[in-house]
Amino acid sequence: MNRAFRPFPHGSTYSGALFAFLGATASAPLLPLAVLPALLWGSAPYGVRAALALLVWAALIAGIGLVPAVRRVLIVSARRLLKVPLPDPVPVRLPVGPPGAGPVPAAPDHAVPSGADRLRTPAWLLLHVALGWAGTLASSVLFLMGLALPEDWTGSDTEVALLGWTLRPERGWQSWVTAAVCVLLAVLVCVATSGALRWLAPRLLGPSAAERLTLAAERERRLAERNRLAHELHDSIGHTLTAATIQAAVAGEVLAADPVAARAALHSIEESTRAALEDLDYVLGVLREEKAETAPVRTLADLPELLDRLRHTGARIEPDLTGDLAQVQGTLSRAAYRILQEGLTNALRHGGGGPIQVELSAAPDGLRLSVVNRIGHGTNTGAAVDRGVFPTSGHGLPGLAERIRLLHGEFAAGPHGAEHWRLAVRLPVRVPA
Repeated sequence: MNRAFRPFPHGSTYSGALFAFLGATASAPLLPLAVLPALLWGSAPYGVRAALALLVWAALIAGIGLVPAVRRVLIVSARRLLKVPLPDPVPVRLPVGPPGAGPVPAAPDHAVPSGADRLRTPAWLLLHVALGWAGTLASSVLFLMGLALPEDWTGSDTEVALLGWTLRPERGWQSWVTAAVCVLLAVLVCVATSGALRWLAPRLLGPSAAERLTLAAERERRLAERNRLAHELHDSIGHTLTAATIQAAVAGEVLAADPVAARAALHSIEESTRAALEDLDYVLGVLREEKAETAPVRTLADLPELLDRLRHTGARIEPDLTGDLAQVQGTLSRAAYRILQEGLTNALRHGGGGPIQVELSAAPDGLRLSVVNRIGHGTNTGAAVDRGVFPTSGHGLPGLAERIRLLHGEFAAGPHGAEHWRLAVRLPVRVPA
């Protein structure tokens, strides 16, 4: 019983009834246009002309529902008055090709709406108007009957006649009981109208199948973008902090004995941290959904600068670069730079003493990269600097493997002989001729 009367005190019941009333009144200006064809066909029977007027009226209402902006207005108003959680509509792309070219497939991130999807808003408008008129008329009549039936208010006997049905309540308590029943029925009509609209709203104003596919594609794209930014941030900031930590230790060690080397290490820290700040500003701008500046691009053209910064840490780098690296462009060049950066960062963090061998070969069928370093927790610097043990997040190699997998490359990392660790990557992306 409590559940049956639960909607009565809720404000959403009556705001929903107001929503139904607004739908009815909004359709009223279309009535003169709908009646016009019936008036022009004066020789037709009354029933035919009435049916024609209703059909034209319904067609006009449904035509308004085909306007894209109307759907957005309906969703916002239903959210506020019906208290139904409806997401904003998302654009779906219709396949449009050049004249005479026939249909073209939609983009993978936009589904094509079906004919049924496009008719959901007109169907909602028709039902909204029908329920609005029915609910408004029924509740208004019942409420007015509830006000008019008690004889003490009118001072005379009251008779209610509607559609051939006559109600003449007796004086006394019968009129008050009948009035109370009429008011209760008026409220029940409001509850029923609001409940029907609230049930229909998610089914007709909620996301269609095409919109759900588009939303899923958009969420997937955002997740992929955030993962890419996380990889970029991990590679850039992780490398910079590792190199800066070692460079600061080197500078402090040789400050008194070799001021020139100390100044060089400090200058290298300044350059690397400035580059990392550019990456950080870009990533934070994207994560805050602000209009970010142009993304900083690191490619193989920046590899010599990267190797020079690492040499300022005291690390011995032995590069072996073959092939025409200038012809490596775009995604391949950016990915190769980040892969080598991550490999060198791991060599600095976890490698033992000895040189770090960097191999990069550009062939017609793609790129081959490798980083080889000595195993151990010693130091890769020439100076006797105690760097301590760097913490590890465990995300470096898995993130690197995911990046390479997305490029359909081959990835291997593990011991290379008894004393060395080797990171080997092949990216099978063709180099432009």
